[in-house]
Amino acid sequence: MNHNAVLTRLRVWPLRSMREDPQALVILSVAFLIAYLSLSPTLMLFYGSFLSEPLGVAGRFTLAHYIAAYSDPQTYQLLVNSFVFAAGSALLSTALALILAWITVRTNASFRKVFELTAIIPNIFPPVMLAVSWAVLLNPRVGLINLLLKELLGLEGSPLNIYSMWGMVFVEALITTPLAFLIISAGLYSMDPALEESARVAGSGEIQVATRITFPIIRPAILAAATLNFVRAIESFDTPAIIALPARIEVFTTKIYRETIGAFPPNHNLAATYAVSLLAITMLFVYLYRRLTVRSERYVTVTGRGYRPTIIDLGKWRYLASAVAALILFLIVVLPFVVLLYTSFVTYVHVPGRKTLGLLTLDHYRSNLGDLRTYRALKNSIFLAVTGATLCMILAAVTSYITAKTKTAGRGIIEGLTFIPWAFPGTALAIGLLWTYVFIPLPIYGTIWILLIGYITRFLPYGLRSMTSTIVQIHDELQDASKACGAGFIATFRRVLLPLMRPGFIAGWIILATIYLREFSTSVFLYSPGSEPIGPLLYHFYVDGNLGPMCSLAAVVSIVSVILIVIARRVGKSGAQFEGG
Repeated sequence: MNHNAVLTRLRVWPLRSMREDPQALVILSVAFLIAYLSLSPTLMLFYGSFLSEPLGVAGRFTLAHYIAAYSDPQTYQLLVNSFVFAAGSALLSTALALILAWITVRTNASFRKVFELTAIIPNIFPPVMLAVSWAVLLNPRVGLINLLLKELLGLEGSPLNIYSMWGMVFVEALITTPLAFLIISAGLYSMDPALEESARVAGSGEIQVATRITFPIIRPAILAAATLNFVRAIESFDTPAIIALPARIEVFTTKIYRETIGAFPPNHNLAATYAVSLLAITMLFVYLYRRLTVRSERYVTVTGRGYRPTIIDLGKWRYLASAVAALILFLIVVLPFVVLLYTSFVTYVHVPGRKTLGLLTLDHYRSNLGDLRTYRALKNSIFLAVTGATLCMILAAVTSYITAKTKTAGRGIIEGLTFIPWAFPGTALAIGLLWTYVFIPLPIYGTIWILLIGYITRFLPYGLRSMTSTIVQIHDELQDASKACGAGFIATFRRVLLPLMRPGFIAGWIILATIYLREFSTSVFLYSPGSEPIGPLLYHFYVDGNLGPMCSLAAVVSIVSVILIVIARRVGKSGAQFEGG
């Protein structure tokens, strides 16, 4: 065989093998895509932190930015503030979620099913809007609660001040309580009630059963919820943007914001240095979260039987339990939403009274619906929500199939790469993407496509979690039967697996679409005037003091979120009926 023939066979062999085994092509493509999405902003973030020159200029390797950051005493105060903020809000949110989950799942408290449904409603509200609602209530000068207390009690000064560390902790805890509630309530639902019944037979009271049996068994879920909320808080920019920046309380995300957007000229190198530090912290705690969730499987009490949790009869105390659950949900859902609606319908914010009826107006809604900037932002966010959620869930579906249903040698690497976006804070990811697409010659920088890539990269793990929990329940015999009938990998995946994965696909799509529609932490660093989404526009309304237009726009966004959820659920049901027919 001559030299040319050998070269020809080497060129043809990969194409032939791909035609013979399309699954290998899909796996390689997915592995390359996830590696690109995960590694490119990570590596470029590190690159920017060690570069001597600013963004877009070639430079040399230097440690000057790390020396400048960690020789500054304010950096250590920043570190302390970040940990106090994250730890405090994580502990408070987990405690509130644990109380709420135990009341709604394990007791006969009145209206417990209504409480359980209400607990997930905040997911449709922009987090930045929830923080603004509490700022409207507890502003030391014009906060509605402060004004009311001063009027009722005859006080000269305001008793409450949201612009403080405790205010940040309080607001962030209320924002993240629904997430902890979902994790802890799932743990309570999956418990074997026989364990508690055995304790009761042995003479233990309900309090002893709860403290010695129930809570120790769901301890992994409690720790996982606290760890995840710690990560969510330390990487959050929504609450710090509304409370920390005016109060001049520095945390990692506000420092990154000040060095990029709040400084002239911006110092992207120093911002990348702080972002690397934040990424290291979040990766450590996400690793702990994964260890806790894996460890919880060792204590799982669900086998092949379906368990129904034992309902505890609280007797006359059930009314007190209902009152406690109602108070928690009043703070999380009702009060912020009422403030949002109230502010959107009045000419200016004031304590409601006789003059309120004369100050009601629809002008804020009219100005928003007729404003070109608002229309463009809403269109951009809907595009990002629908397109981004669809592309992300398709990638998540294929990835979950590879990691859960194949024995390919590279599936462990793919699963490891998906770990990186889970730990990537929105601010750090944005800085990494800025460095990436300034140096990579692709026409993405300053367009809506960089936002789309950022959204898919950051929230891919959310889609993977939904799809993986669905695909592991599909027996391998189904795909084996399809292949035995002559169907290839693509046909089997499209006609057999994907329809069976529809519930997880729709659930993940709804989660991602609502997140994309209101995303702020990543968007504020990446958008340009033509690609501005809703999140940054809401924040600019707040900075400019336009609370009425901001709240009216937030109400419109919440309505759009509900519409997207209804459409997605209808599509899922119609698809299921079609498949069944």
